[in-house]
Amino acid sequence: MTKFIAYFRVSTERQGKSGLGLAAQHRKIAEFVGSVGTLIAQFTDVQSGRDDSRTELQKAIHLAKRENAKIVIARLDRFSRRVSFIASILEQGIGLVCAEMPNATDFQLHIFAALAQEERRLISERTKAALAEAKRRGKILGLNGRCLATKNRRAADEFASQLRAKLDTDLLRRSYSEIARHLNDAGITTTTGRKFYPQTVKNYMRRWPEDVGPTHGKSSSGKTL
Repeated sequence: MTKFIAYFRVSTERQGKSGLGLAAQHRKIAEFVGSVGTLIAQFTDVQSGRDDSRTELQKAIHLAKRENAKIVIARLDRFSRRVSFIASILEQGIGLVCAEMPNATDFQLHIFAALAQEERRLISERTKAALAEAKRRGKILGLNGRCLATKNRRAADEFASQLRAKLDTDLLRRSYSEIARHLNDAGITTTTGRKFYPQTVKNYMRRWPEDVGPTHGKSSSGKTL
């Protein structure tokens, strides 16, 4: 039976942790391989499709050469977004099978990849043109992003103030590492639910008013050393 190496890809860390997108890819490949061959390995990248030097993808390619196996993907865009890269793989004699269209020939894969690449180019051009026209009409671009940034800054300032209330004077005389250790031991997390590190503590302390800030790294004159 034909040997297959499965390759999966999602674009963001959030998708990778939640399995969003991966479950569908696994299902499509399992349904295809189960009836025509054997799956000998699988690799997963959590990275943009623009980068063809992805670590797990390169591992899949090297193993396919060594084992004379075919690489199977759920969709063509999970493998690469560039026609030239897909063409180079096929020219090396590496079999590439798309579970979404398993009967597609190498020529058809070239065509589908070219169409997808051209569609992305057109979308990019239309988006740039729309933004340029909106700017010409005086519309403020990125307003939502700036509003969100302001909201996040306020939340960070509020959290920093709450954090200040949890630290007594004696603790504030200690190093950032000791303060971070104290907060972690107390089960206190950052605004994003993560543990504290020395730099995290320092960043939050910088948000305090000058008159209640830490004495770390300051001389008697108040100047930063």
